[in-house]
Amino acid sequence: MDTIFSNIIEDSRKYTSLGNVASYIPELSKANPHDLGICAIDVNGNEYCAGDFDKKFTLQSISKVITLMLAIMDNGEQRVFSYVGAEPTGDSFNSIASLEVKSLHKPYNPMINAGAILISSLIKGNSAQEKIERILNFTKILTDNENISINKSTYLSEKETGDRNRALAYFMKSYNSMEGNVDEILDVYFSHCSMEVTCRDIAKIGAVLANDGVLPWSEKRIISKEICRITKTIMVTCGLYDASGEFAMHIGIPAKSGVGGGILAAVPRKMGIGVYGPALDAKGNSVAGIQVLQQLSEKLDLNIF
Repeated sequence: MDTIFSNIIEDSRKYTSLGNVASYIPELSKANPHDLGICAIDVNGNEYCAGDFDKKFTLQSISKVITLMLAIMDNGEQRVFSYVGAEPTGDSFNSIASLEVKSLHKPYNPMINAGAILISSLIKGNSAQEKIERILNFTKILTDNENISINKSTYLSEKETGDRNRALAYFMKSYNSMEGNVDEILDVYFSHCSMEVTCRDIAKIGAVLANDGVLPWSEKRIISKEICRITKTIMVTCGLYDASGEFAMHIGIPAKSGVGGGILAAVPRKMGIGVYGPALDAKGNSVAGIQVLQQLSEKLDLNIF
């Protein structure tokens, strides 16, 4: 099995030259575009890793999976989806037009920026710091890693350049679509996007989802089966931005990408997968990471369809 993973990484590495690292958040532009790694953890706890799997990167939009699950745990499904929809947009992840023209001021889904900012407002806590600590602690449990922390340089870089996200947040606030202090909510959002991880960390999150909310390493349930089902469904339909349909058609695994170059995938009842390749395509997804997952899906017959 290790040989399969190593061969896939080496075969896919050539695709890193076809993308570019994210530059609209200055700190992300420092990544090495030729990095590529993978880690898979099955529901029995076995690990298979290859390439640059121990390189650290920030979660970015992958954190939306974590906050969605926590928000549903805090509020219940009905309340969460009264604020945000569950439909794909076909637009870019930071689109303002889709919020104003299409969705009547209710974000289409929790995986686009507007939806994730609104979800951040639903996390329970008496202050932004308390909400951030709850998200961090939940992530530490999901990853089985007490050392998960926020990359301060990335956080400050996001905060300094996040005007599009501010526009989305203030737009929703102006229509009473979102409750709370906008600056505090954005602070929560920028913070959870800046949590630093490795392929192994996100593979563990994927393994928990694949195992329907039970930690494979301790057999302790931390998320309900229903919340995992909802999350994986939205990952299939909305997890790869406006390339989600194509990803589902060719690879067929619930997944969530981030502009930091990571992709988290969860193969139901089989394994969690973490991929890292910071060279992105025009839609914000890891170019080589998608190739890695496509080969892995084909070789191990992982397509859920």
